[in-house]
Amino acid sequence: MSDLRNLTFEHLLNYIAVVETGSFTRAAQRRGIGKTTVSDSIQRLELQLGASLIVRTTRRISVTEAGASFFETCREIVRLADEAMSVVSPSQDELRGTLRVASSVEYSAVVLAPVLARMQRAHPALRIEMVSADRLIDLITDGVDVAIRLTELADSSHRAVRIGEYSKWLVASPDFVLRNPLPEQIDDAATLAFVGLSVLPHPARFKAHRADGATREINFSASVLADTVYACRAAAAEGAGIALLPDFSVLADLATGRLVRVYPDWSTTSTAIHALIPPGKHTAPKTRVFIDMLKADRGVA
Repeated sequence: MSDLRNLTFEHLLNYIAVVETGSFTRAAQRRGIGKTTVSDSIQRLELQLGASLIVRTTRRISVTEAGASFFETCREIVRLADEAMSVVSPSQDELRGTLRVASSVEYSAVVLAPVLARMQRAHPALRIEMVSADRLIDLITDGVDVAIRLTELADSSHRAVRIGEYSKWLVASPDFVLRNPLPEQIDDAATLAFVGLSVLPHPARFKAHRADGATREINFSASVLADTVYACRAAAAEGAGIALLPDFSVLADLATGRLVRVYPDWSTTSTAIHALIPPGKHTAPKTRVFIDMLKADRGVA
């Protein structure tokens, strides 16, 4: 039977780093220690547990079935320890540990990165990890403290805090508009070249809404498809066509004139943006501070 007295918290953190980064070298860089220290730590874990956790080859590592199960348990132990420390020491003056935040690639780059950078400068002992993916991140499985959702929320046990809303606008480059005079009525705009986001079920469909309650459904024919908002925005800025993009992603380009908004009376209906937090009685100070900063940045009371 394993002797728990020989399993240190450092061993667990090192193991988590190896599995998450997929490399002893990158794990050592993340932890700020030597590669040999990380390797010795994993060997000691395997010796104490009496099981192989990681299969090492010259080119990559893979996690065994026992290692995968142990990894999930390790992350839960670290999360509970972090929560316990937050309850005992709730001060926001000195935030420590790691804050792991997940969101879409575009929202992470445009909105979250500046907020998290300011937060880290204000709390140098806090380590920030951004998980950016255009898929739904599972808070528990992926070991995330906060996940930002830009879609309608499904029923879940997670706690949700509303941090803002967004809608989508039609934008194009000034050059495109100059070369392609826009029809006066939006209903006639479907013939214009369009840049579509391919990961959507209907990349070229625009369910338009106007402040007076009027609605339209415009079905464009996409001449360019891309699988990220970033790529769609770049293609539109180069004159490839009209694109339907989230307002937060185009504000900077609109301000500089790289893009212009077309048919500005029309947009999609607003969608709420929420921060999801794992279930529990307490919210860690680092999480509370981040959400408060994000709400302030978005102008949400």
